[in-house]
Amino acid sequence: MRSKQRAIDSYGEVQVVTGVASANSVELIQMLFDGLIESLSTTRGHIQRGAIADKAKSIARASRIVLGLQGALDFEKGGDLASNLNELYGYVTRRLIHVNIHNDLKVLDEIHGLMSEIREAWEHVPSLVPAPSPARHQMN
Repeated sequence: MRSKQRAIDSYGEVQVVTGVASANSVELIQMLFDGLIESLSTTRGHIQRGAIADKAKSIARASRIVLGLQGALDFEKGGDLASNLNELYGYVTRRLIHVNIHNDLKVLDEIHGLMSEIREAWEHVPSLVPAPSPARHQMN
């Protein structure tokens, strides 16, 4: 059973590495949100089953992703939006600590909802970003 799970995990890692290698910056952010939401869902299952060590690993992964998203903010170009997201990511990090300590599913659901809304908003970003001009690619 363990070897089957390792194979599944390895397959997932290969998919992620392959996806990251061919992704643009918007797609990378979307992938981070997908991983975050997956970790939050996994955390819920671990809390419900009483799998404390696994819960801690899922929350640690979610926290690393939130910190990655926070670190990717561009405050010069992002202005107020970047500042607001920075505050939100700080809040989410604090709430994840609360979930880890108290196994609080209500707070976990709150985080999941917030991050799902932002992930949904990222679905619209590609249509807002102008495509690079062909002449620019030829110059590089």
